[in-house]
Amino acid sequence: MAGIMSKRTEAGTRAAGSRTGKATAPPKEVPSQDSALRLMARVASRVRELRKSQRMPRRALSEASGVSPRYLAQLEAGEGNISIALLQRVAEALGVTAETLLASGEATHPEAQEVMTLYRLAPAEVQSQVRRLLSAENPGALRSGRICLVGLRGAGKSTLGRLAGEALSLPFVELSSEIEAWTGMPMSEVLALYGQDGYRRLESEAVLRVLEQHDKMILAVAGGIVAEEKTYALLLERFHTVWLRTSPAEHMQRVRAQGDLRPMEGNPAAMSQLRALLEARSPLYERADAQVNTSNRTVSASLNDLLAVFASNRFLNSQRP
Repeated sequence: MAGIMSKRTEAGTRAAGSRTGKATAPPKEVPSQDSALRLMARVASRVRELRKSQRMPRRALSEASGVSPRYLAQLEAGEGNISIALLQRVAEALGVTAETLLASGEATHPEAQEVMTLYRLAPAEVQSQVRRLLSAENPGALRSGRICLVGLRGAGKSTLGRLAGEALSLPFVELSSEIEAWTGMPMSEVLALYGQDGYRRLESEAVLRVLEQHDKMILAVAGGIVAEEKTYALLLERFHTVWLRTSPAEHMQRVRAQGDLRPMEGNPAAMSQLRALLEARSPLYERADAQVNTSNRTVSASLNDLLAVFASNRFLNSQRP
């Protein structure tokens, strides 16, 4: 009888819904109590394992996290209904994130936790090297067919980059032009408004944009970008880099030939300053994958040298030996 009444009630509910034109919402699913218990057990196990792997007494964990020893004992027993705020404090005291304690799957090995901490504290250059080692066997695949030209102003990055792009049917992008297009201002106004630090931030953001836009390309960047550690590390990781170099005298001559007389105007020490700048940045430029010396070379000859470097290093092949 009860079953018949239940069916009648359900039928009546459906009928009422059809009369009003409104669909009856299905009953909401209540989260399983078992899943909550499994989560608590997982957190308990990970807190115990991490604390023991670090040989940390519960009293020490209590002092570091501000959570009472009694509450920690309940937590490690799977009986503590701990708040997110307290769990975050326990995680920080153990040197991990709250996500690590909550994540499904197997617990992270203590040694892996140590590696994660060391990576987080390492400088950008070291992080980049670690990513290269842990990425696919062939790090060239990460760079694909992207090429970046670095070097001081006047080395030929713009001229040779554009000609190489035309010869290889590759898009050529000058990072400074990308920044001007993004901000809607000429470079002089960008520098005046944002300052040097702001400009470096814009450079980093522009590199990320061109990475999203192009799988294959030739990029020319400003000479000082190599001094920005994180941005240069990103370039070295995601581009095949070539240092275009020439003598200080030719650097100065080419800049003046472009109509910019500022380097020498009212500054008799400009050449010595240029030499000092080149000497200071050379160790950074030498981190590039290859070099092309454009000193005393015609544009045509330098272009052939650059294309030969691309070919010999197989920069345009997604898979390198």
